[in-house]
Amino acid sequence: MYSLKEQGQTLVYQSINPLIKLLIKFKITPNMITMFGLLLNVVAAVIFIYGAEYGERSDHTYVGWAGATILFAGLFDMIDGRLARMSNMANPYGALFDSVIDRYSEMIMFFGICYYFASHDYFLSSIFAFVAMIGSIMVSYTRARAEGLGVKCDVGIMQRPERILLVGISAILCGLFSGFFGGDYRIYSETLSYPIFETIFIFGFPIAILAITANITAIRRLLFSKKVLLTEN
Repeated sequence: MYSLKEQGQTLVYQSINPLIKLLIKFKITPNMITMFGLLLNVVAAVIFIYGAEYGERSDHTYVGWAGATILFAGLFDMIDGRLARMSNMANPYGALFDSVIDRYSEMIMFFGICYYFASHDYFLSSIFAFVAMIGSIMVSYTRARAEGLGVKCDVGIMQRPERILLVGISAILCGLFSGFFGGDYRIYSETLSYPIFETIFIFGFPIAILAITANITAIRRLLFSKKVLLTEN
């Protein structure tokens, strides 16, 4: 019985298969697609940086556009693997190249997010974004290192697709909310002197959740690998 994730993945693959066939026809290689995904993440980081430098603190439309770019880049992360399989171009180096470029893409994306938060004085959110970057890299590294030792280590949540969806969707929602209700929208408690909600929370809170859950996933994978490796030996 397919899981919800597998069903969703199947639907996406069925949707992009015509595009894959077109790419094969024009002799587009998976590595080209991977590099284009990296370029899109660079664009997303540039949007964050531009918004930090030239945008008003209350204008989160840059966050929304960056989020849309991140989601678009994530689509190419699915396309390159599918293209490799359907065109019979899958090989070990291609898998390595894809993994390395994905890590660069993710770090560049988080750099843009950290820059935006720090420049607009969202200090705590910038810390969470940095911790989220650490967790995201360690989730992938722990799995790669464990599988290099012969352990199939895919336990836990917040793998790359989940991370991209969480960051991209929350950024888009923040931009939309800012456009409709304003970037200075706040809700105050009667007993607290600081807001319990403001527009940037729509983006910042999911980043905080990502920071926590990604690092928990990395630790879970480490403990899971320990159990398997010590049992085998």
